[in-house]
Amino acid sequence: MSMSKIKLEYIWLDGYNPEQNIRSKTKVLDTKELEDGLKVENLPVWSFDGSSTRQATGENSDCLLQPVYMIKDPTRNDGYIVLCEVLNADWSPHKSNTRHKLRELTKTSKKHNFWFAFEQEYVLTNVQGKPLGFPTIGYPKPQGEFYCGIGSENIEGRDVVEEHLELCLEAGLDITGINAEVMIGQWEYQLMGKDSPLKSADDLLVSRYLLIKCMERFQVVVELKPKPIEGDWNGSGMHVNFSTKETRERGGKDMFEDICESLGLFHNEHIEVYGHGNEKRLTGLHETQSLEKFSYGVSDRGASIRIPISTVKNNWKGYLEDRRPASNGDPYLILEKIVNTVSTSITNKQKQESLVLKK
Repeated sequence: MSMSKIKLEYIWLDGYNPEQNIRSKTKVLDTKELEDGLKVENLPVWSFDGSSTRQATGENSDCLLQPVYMIKDPTRNDGYIVLCEVLNADWSPHKSNTRHKLRELTKTSKKHNFWFAFEQEYVLTNVQGKPLGFPTIGYPKPQGEFYCGIGSENIEGRDVVEEHLELCLEAGLDITGINAEVMIGQWEYQLMGKDSPLKSADDLLVSRYLLIKCMERFQVVVELKPKPIEGDWNGSGMHVNFSTKETRERGGKDMFEDICESLGLFHNEHIEVYGHGNEKRLTGLHETQSLEKFSYGVSDRGASIRIPISTVKNNWKGYLEDRRPASNGDPYLILEKIVNTVSTSITNKQKQESLVLKK
């Protein structure tokens, strides 16, 4: 193939409800067609059959893919992953397009300079849906030795997990770590996002795409349900660590408590978008707070919001951890809620302080 030919993997979220899937298809493009160079804004809008993805009806099936983010595809030579927003035929955002709201909110919240770090948990299963490490009949030994474990008796799937790590790093994603989790066959990776809420969510979605694609070669399935195995087994979450310019630079116990109180005030609204099936995970057991309750505390992994001890030791400057989001949660909806609630809390606090100073 001529070096002027590139492979673009257009990826998007479909219209399945209550849990969307990642879809993709490949466009081969001659770079000579791009007058202003290889930039995401120069890539062509593409169409797809929305009637096959629950995003349109058969008699009016065309939906549009608007490229919005591009990153190197580490699985191909001369390849790029192109994240797209789904548009209607009239170029308006499709109802399944959850990204566009966060896009607008990112602009208005820019002054707060949000940083995010995701802890994405998942379970590896065979094609029949049995977690790796589970016997055909019955269960493995109880949880305890699997978390951050080593050895064939405690670990399943390390080879495919390592490959995903390498792919993410080669793509340029800011992966900061991986570890085996509490249930055998369960893993986690950590992904940092300092550029903007929107790019943080984009990177998380791309990392999921690479994870699912990576497992195809091994005939392994990525299970993102928050409670894949009933009983005394840990569920899977996607804890979201977050900070703002104000929490990192000014800080203060009052500021952190105000933010937590605001998050508690809108607890139900957050839970609504934090992932389907989350009620099976948020039970008050296995390092979770109950779905019906809200709490926060220092170094408390049984709380809804954990304030890390490192934040307290640093004169109450640093970050918080929202432990409520599920492993299958939509990052755009989750960050939209966090950014909106936290921004409002900080802005209201600043207004109150300004009024006090004027008096």
